[in-house]
Order: sequence, then structure tokens, then C-alpha cells
Amino acid sequence: MKIKKTYKFALKTALYITIVLALAISIFLFAFYTINWLHVLLFTIVCYLLAFTVIQYRAQNFIYKRINRIYEDITLLEATTFRKRSITTDMDTLTQEIDRFAKDKKIEIETLKIREEYRKEFLGNVSHELKTPLFTVQGYLETLIDGAVNDKNIRDKYLDRASKGLERLIYIVRDLDMITKLEVGDVRIETETFNIIELIESVFDLFEMKALKKKITLAFDMDYQPIYVIADKEKILQVLTNLIVNSIKYGTEKGTTEVGIHNLIKNKIIVRISDNGEGIEKENIPRLFERFYRVDKSGSRKVGGSGLGLAIVKHVIEAHDESIYVESEFGVGSEFSFTLEKAK
Repeated sequence: MKIKKTYKFALKTALYITIVLALAISIFLFAFYTINWLHVLLFTIVCYLLAFTVIQYRAQNFIYKRINRIYEDITLLEATTFRKRSITTDMDTLTQEIDRFAKDKKIEIETLKIREEYRKEFLGNVSHELKTPLFTVQGYLETLIDGAVNDKNIRDKYLDRASKGLERLIYIVRDLDMITKLEVGDVRIETETFNIIELIESVFDLFEMKALKKKITLAFDMDYQPIYVIADKEKILQVLTNLIVNSIKYGTEKGTTEVGIHNLIKNKIIVRISDNGEGIEKENIPRLFERFYRVDKSGSRKVGGSGLGLAIVKHVIEAHDESIYVESEFGVGSEFSFTLEKAK
């Protein structure tokens, strides 16, 4: 391995030895002989050079070679951080690098622990989401096999429920497939120019009946002329669908889901979807976009859904190189917003 030599240690140590010896010889000459300052100066220079040579040689062979062996022998120190740098013989620099390495490793270990906890939680959530409809379908089919198939009313009702259970399974698997592709960058963004106002109105029309059941009003915060953006229309439709459906799900009866669009700097707009629903507690906000993360910890899944909607929203927006934001106050309401590129 390439060693970067430094002479700071040898220079300083040789200087200290020389000063001590020069003082000693001066006192000796003063006590027993007449002091010749030229001789003292010559002695000082020669002593300094000899001391430096001996100390540097000993440091090179005794200390620095062992440092080199530490770099070579300890595989943990052969991390990318060290491989890309030449080995230094300066003690201060070496100490700083070791400290930095230790801190980096500590952060890596803590990150791995967090990821392991997240992996366990994710697998538990996947298992829960899949087994519920699976067991439901299994129960209905087993009942039919055991003889209920002969009763037309029970048969039709159970087959219909089994079909809904399968639809939920397909919905979950489809969302899982999509978010996996988004995370590995396997989904192509096909951009086009379209009217975002018209797209939002189509989502309003699609979920008008769902909103009416809770007497929730779907509306813009003001009258808008057509606003054209450049994005993947199909995927932005999915983003708007997920956010507006969530707003209806978690909104209060006789509430409002309001959409606003505002210009940002240059060619950017921001789309805001806000409601006056139950809101989200502050500690839950940082994890909202995790797969299967639910604010409702009761396990009842009372509002349904695959638990992947917001994770998909985040990945779709980031795939457009845009940003998504959330603001919420528990008991007051929530606002989700994202940016898009505005067409010229």
C-alpha cells in the first residue's frame, strides 16, 4: 500500500532532544571550560540532524510499518473510505481517520438495525394484508364444498363474497408489483401535455357518489382556467385518485375536500389537496409514505385499501423529479401537495 510520509513527529522530537542536549553541553562548558558559541552552534546543528535521522528511521521501521500492517491485516479498515486514500504516517491524521471510520460504522450499524426492524414490520404487514382476504375466500369456498353449494341463495352470496376477496388480493398484488417497479426504476414515465384541471374534475366525477355517502363536498378553492402540465397523465391520475380517495376516507361527515393549484417559481405549479378531516398526529407524519404503514394501529382496517397508496404516490412524484409535501394538524385536517412542471 502507498505510504504518505510525514516528518512532523521526527522534526519536533529531534528539536526537543537537541534543545535539551544543547542546554546541557552549554552548562557543562560554562562550569568547566570557556564557552565557544561557535562550537555550541555546530554541536546543536549536528545533534539535530543526527537526532532527526535516528528518530525518523526508528519511527519508519518500528511505528509506520506496524501502521501499514494494521491497514493490511484488519479487513474492517479496508473499507472504501480507506482504500481510496493513501496511508498516512501522521499520527493526528491517522487518529482522525480511525475516529471517522468508527463513527461511520456506528451509523451503518444503526441504519442496518432500523432496516431490519422495518423489514420485519413490512413482512408482518404483507402477511396480514394477504392472509385476511385469503382466509375469507378459503372459508367461503370450504362452506360451499361442505354442501352449501346446493342452496342457491347461499351459493350466490358466498361466491360473490369470495369474488370480492379475490379482487382485493389482485388489488394488493398489483400495487405491490407497481411499487416494486417504481423503487427499482423499472417504470417508464411517458410525459405528455394535458389539462390538470380537467383531470381533477374527472376524479371528482369518479368519486362523487363515494363522497356523497359521507356528505363530503369535492371542490376547487377557486375558479380556474385550463392549466397545462407536462407529466405522465395516467400516473398523475393515480396520484390524484389516491390522495382524493384518502381525503374522503378520513374526512369528517359534511366536510370538504378542496383542491388548489398555485404557481411557483419559473415553470412549476403546486397542486394542493386539503380536507377538514380527523388529521394526523405529528409523530406519524414522517412514516406516512412507507409501504403498509397505517395511522390506525387497531388492526381493524376500517377504511380498507391496500396500505400502499401513499407509497405509490411518493414514488410516482419522485419519478417525475418532483416533490411531495404533507401538512397536518390532528383534529383539524390535512393537506397533501405536490409539484409539477407547467407547460409553456
